[in-house]
Amino acid sequence: MAVWHNRSKTKNTGGRTRRYRKSRKYDLGSKFSEPEVGEHKVKLKKTRGGNKKAVAKRSDTVNLAVNGEVKKVEIEAVEENPANPNYVRRSILTKGTIIQTPEGKARVTSRPGQEGLVNAKLVE
Repeated sequence: MAVWHNRSKTKNTGGRTRRYRKSRKYDLGSKFSEPEVGEHKVKLKKTRGGNKKAVAKRSDTVNLAVNGEVKKVEIEAVEENPANPNYVRRSILTKGTIIQTPEGKARVTSRPGQEGLVNAKLVE
């Protein structure tokens, strides 16, 4: 499924906007990868310019910043997700998600669906 990012179909006056060109390949977006808690799985995706992007599908560990130190700890559960309350039930990880770890509650600071890893810092 492709996601197209286009301008509004109507003007402020209520009139229709006319196309000034066809769609371009770089106008294409991508589907949300829905990274969830589970056995670590990362998918490589080709991006513009011949580069690659790591897209996390599942992750069971988090790089947790504690007092200037970074520890790799397990993710126990998803506690809260400001992006969508339904993501808590489905254990989906997005930026800003509050997760439970052995160290305590932590907030995800990275974008797992864009970067392929989960970074977080303690909340409590």
